[in-house]
Amino acid sequence: MDKSITIALVGNPNAGKTTVFNNLTGARQHVGNWPGVTVEKKEGVTEYGGYRIRVVDLPGVYGLTAFSQDEIITRDYLMNAGPDVVVVDIVDASNLERNLYLTVQVLEMGVRTIVALNMMDQAESRGHDIDTAGLSNLLGVPLVPMSAHRNRGTRELLDEIVRMAEGGKRAPVLKVRYGREIEEEIVNLEPMITATDLGRAYSPRWLALKLLEEDDEIARRFRQ
Repeated sequence: MDKSITIALVGNPNAGKTTVFNNLTGARQHVGNWPGVTVEKKEGVTEYGGYRIRVVDLPGVYGLTAFSQDEIITRDYLMNAGPDVVVVDIVDASNLERNLYLTVQVLEMGVRTIVALNMMDQAESRGHDIDTAGLSNLLGVPLVPMSAHRNRGTRELLDEIVRMAEGGKRAPVLKVRYGREIEEEIVNLEPMITATDLGRAYSPRWLALKLLEEDDEIARRFRQ
């Protein structure tokens, strides 16, 4: 099998990411540590649609601000993953407001993303009526409804992963408007960022936001 895909699972703790990982990989998984730290690293493989799919389970995080070791690992992986990696963002459908904070941060990075809207059965039992097509259109990425603990939606997710891998399109960058003053500063910074190697490798808008947040790690990369 000469065709391969790498996918990275991201999501809040307790969003069902581990269950999705197990559904995708079954017994074909390996547990170790991320280099240089004691944080657990899980990888597995599955075969689907003529592809060998490598699944990387990133640490559960609430954001990508790089305050904790888990956040640093997750963000560094997404920054260095390259255009061939498909990111699957596991979202708890019964707690959308909290979970979509991470989703927005991932989409602002400009990585190819599929949103797996997990725990749909719980959301429905609580009376939540989610317009999945509307949410997908708003975010600008494919969305797959799932109930991972019942193994519902796994095949549909795999179909979407293969479809995105074969599409080969550059990921759209979600643009959240942060108000006049911040937007003016972004406009001032973007031309300078675009002229750097870092700015050519990553979304200049996302890098500008990180600099405005006084993100030490991004500032260090620019100093290098």
